Amino acid sequence: MKIAKNTVVTVTYKLSDAQGNVIEEGAEPMVYLHGGYDDTLPKIEEALNGKEAGYATVIQVEPEDAFGEYDASLVKVEPRNRLPTPLEVGMQFEGLPEGGEEGDEGEVVIFTVTDIADDKVVLDGNHPLAGIALRFSLNVTEVRVATDEEIAHQHVHGAHGHHHGDEDEGDDGEEGDHFRSHPLH
Repeated sequence: MKIAKNTVVTVTYKLSDAQGNVIEEGAEPMVYLHGGYDDTLPKIEEALNGKEAGYATVIQVEPEDAFGEYDASLVKVEPRNRLPTPLEVGMQFEGLPEGGEEGDEGEVVIFTVTDIADDKVVLDGNHPLAGIALRFSLNVTEVRVATDEEIAHQHVHGAHGHHHGDEDEGDDGEEGDHFRSHPLH
């Protein structure tokens, strides 16, 4: 079966930067609903459209087609006393970009604590992969027709897909599988 709109695609992958340094080697396959549902990067869909199980490729995705360019205006230095205790590097908080105000229609940003020094904290609202050209090694392992329910919900259900709580909570899925069908951007 060829990959087309409303097919469920299972792909094993390795993610590297443009220099070949491995960022992530998927322990579990990526399973997504093909056809513009924002379940994966558009450039991945473009590369796999019309292909079949067994197809393998390596694609490079530039920052503007992945997680955007690094935006220095999304880095804030805040007084330590404005944040909760305990505080550790890597913790994340929702916030507004510089100049944003409560009640604005603007998008909330997730800020990651990147440094803590005495009475100051550095918060970075960029995606961790922003500004990085990404190289995806992809191997299509399965293609199937999406169910009517998956199309209606615009994401994959079942193993490595999204669960609505009607499946047995103790299934064989790894913890974290529920993240596999969420948009990457």
